[in-house]
Amino acid sequence: MLAYPRIIAHRGGGALAPENTLAGMHIAQRMGCRGVEFDVALTADGVPILMHDETLERTTSGTGFVAKTTAAEIAKLDAGGKHHYAFAAEPARAEGSTLGVPTFQAALQTCTELGLWMNIEIKPTPGTEVETGHVVASIAAAHLASHPDAAIVCSSFSSAALQQTMHIAPTIPRALLIESIPAHWQSALDLCGAAALHTNAKNLDFSQLTAVCNSKISVACYTVNHRATADKLFAAGVRAIFTDRLDLWQPGEM
Repeated sequence: MLAYPRIIAHRGGGALAPENTLAGMHIAQRMGCRGVEFDVALTADGVPILMHDETLERTTSGTGFVAKTTAAEIAKLDAGGKHHYAFAAEPARAEGSTLGVPTFQAALQTCTELGLWMNIEIKPTPGTEVETGHVVASIAAAHLASHPDAAIVCSSFSSAALQQTMHIAPTIPRALLIESIPAHWQSALDLCGAAALHTNAKNLDFSQLTAVCNSKISVACYTVNHRATADKLFAAGVRAIFTDRLDLWQPGEM
């Protein structure tokens, strides 16, 4: 079974910080969290950045599709102010600001420096599954070559993206993201060489969960924002939960 921290900060820092930012990772680490999850997508010019949505409006000061915007254009955006005005970046941010949209490389470096376990969710826009998986796997493998102590798991809803990771960086563990555990879960895992399932806690079938856990497959659940729910899941064999509410746990519990 894969090694997981019990509590994983959803989208970098959960509800405490702007999502998918370096600021969120710093806050998660200061809260005592040992692991973070973040999303990686490609810009119009093929640069991997941290972004959950296909468009820029919800989390940044920009507009339009990520896949149709260049990395240079995205680098000028504020990724903090939409979360709370306290996180708004100045218009002319200094290079290296933690409140912009980070590159994938910057996120890898920051998490490694902070000692954070990383769940990299490969988030391809439609039609870029193979390309996004290829780019993420290549950069993650290069990072591990120079930082062998970094802890990384790659996950995705896209089996095609995970297959690229399997071919290019076979030593990086993979997790298949699913809304609910299917009857054919083993074959779905085998197709992309995944050793873990990440599934929606709301759709969990506990009889299927038992079967998966008995097979030594690691299961992690998203997005769990109530401690009682987390306790129930841990008792049933779930290895980790993704949460927006880091404040529900003490540092030693994470």
